[in-house]
Amino acid sequence: MAGHQGEQHQQTDNRLGEAASAYLRLHADNPVDWREWGDEAFAEARERGVPVLASVGYATCHWCHVMARESFADPAIGALLREGFVAVKVDREERPDVDAALMGAASAFTRHLGWPLTAFLTPEGLPFFAGTYFPPEPRQGAPAFREVLGAISQAWREQPDAVAGTAAQVQEALRSASRGSRAGAAASGIADAGDAADGAPDSVAVRAALAKVADQEDTRFGGLGEGQKFPQAPLILALATAHEAGAGASAPQPLRELAGRLLDAAAGDDAVVAGGGYSRLRGRDGGFFRYATQRDWSVPHFERMLVDNAQLLHVATQLGRETIAAGIVDFLAEVLRLPSGAFAIAEDAESLVDGERVEGGWHEPQHADAQRERPPLDRLVVTSANGLAIEALAIRALRDDDERALALAVAAAEHLLAHHAPEAGALVHASLDGVPSTAAATAADAGCLASALLALTDATGEARWATAARRILESAPDPAETTDQGPVLQLGPASDGDAPSGRRRSRAPCSSSTRSPPTPRTSSGRPACSTRDSPCRTRSRAPRRCGSRGSSRSRPARP
Repeated sequence: MAGHQGEQHQQTDNRLGEAASAYLRLHADNPVDWREWGDEAFAEARERGVPVLASVGYATCHWCHVMARESFADPAIGALLREGFVAVKVDREERPDVDAALMGAASAFTRHLGWPLTAFLTPEGLPFFAGTYFPPEPRQGAPAFREVLGAISQAWREQPDAVAGTAAQVQEALRSASRGSRAGAAASGIADAGDAADGAPDSVAVRAALAKVADQEDTRFGGLGEGQKFPQAPLILALATAHEAGAGASAPQPLRELAGRLLDAAAGDDAVVAGGGYSRLRGRDGGFFRYATQRDWSVPHFERMLVDNAQLLHVATQLGRETIAAGIVDFLAEVLRLPSGAFAIAEDAESLVDGERVEGGWHEPQHADAQRERPPLDRLVVTSANGLAIEALAIRALRDDDERALALAVAAAEHLLAHHAPEAGALVHASLDGVPSTAAATAADAGCLASALLALTDATGEARWATAARRILESAPDPAETTDQGPVLQLGPASDGDAPSGRRRSRAPCSSSTRSPPTPRTSSGRPACSTRDSPCRTRSRAPRRCGSRGSSRSRPARP
């Protein structure tokens, strides 16, 4: 068997070894002919007359690791992909534009959105089927990955017109959903910047929208909704700062109180954390996990993201939660901070326990007496996420006279200005170990970094930060423009998720951070491309997702 695998590896044309992405490099030794997203991969698909498989994930995603071990490490799966597809790996942190577009398309086929995201596209870049995690064998109604590949290949060969029709239907549904979201926003008074005369919703509209959040509060266990529980940092921040939405109006105290309850629900018990345990979403070192899989906040999903913790630090500072804020500063300083002074994008959900990878192994008390290693970091430095961290640290330093937070913010900002924004028009989206990614910078990168530098101006009184912010904004990418790195993808409705997307010119706090993108629908009101309508359907129900976009979705059963 070992010899057979060696032969497979010798035949493999895997091109991820030099990628500027830790996630892509994790797949560099797969027996799969992986390509990076770009024109070259789609040109190869056109030349061969085969569809493109785009597998989207990120380096710290537990279920991405599971599918990699179960399927992408299997030489037989590699052979199927080599024969019938051009296989493309995408790091959602490196290519948020591709991730957003494919996630929007996936919503036409399944409600269970998340990562790993598995999408099939024509050589022109049009998605015609998508799902999330697929097991190696049929399990709990989900089809096996090899069955999905077989169904896609058969449809591609035998029903090309149906495949093309599905792809066109998805594109039109996404365009329609995008138009519908703008019309709905205008009707409700929450217009896009381009639709409002002054470029932003007024304070009355903002507060009216935020007040509706209270209807979703779980009065039994805390948090929002009755499914999985997320920290909802952008939404809590909007609630906590609603009094800043307009001058002359009284501060909406009920909204701040709601923000406090939501933060406290996610943070759990201070005494448990101080005693060396984790409580709800807060680890013993102060950092917050991604989400909890149960309504009562039990069974966390243990990965820890910079975007979540940066915004929760901002929230805790705004609400005067000193213990929570200090704990997050500790986590940023002692866990996510890299030798360069910048911050890694995330900490893995898995760690080695007695030589085996275990989700939550570093945090679960039952492993305390085992030999265990810290979870690895995804060392990718993302400009927008670092901007959120720098801003939160600067605000913390200013409000609470926290010199450590200020030193962390200054060090990270100096690194980004030197290496991610060295001159006008040269903004870098991400880098790995000092090597810049070829992925184009986004409007979110420019906006978040500039906002951070303005916060540093307030915290230090130094004009150099404001000067740098102005330079970045003057040459910021236009959110309406597409890059030339691969096919142009149709985006769905503009919305923020777990962090500002940059697709709206105003940072209205009532963006859809608590919801998934609207499902594209036909004129009849049905989902545009339900699993049963698709020529690529399998006999099983729509697959379930592994990672999460930040809304209440079911978690797949553990393999």
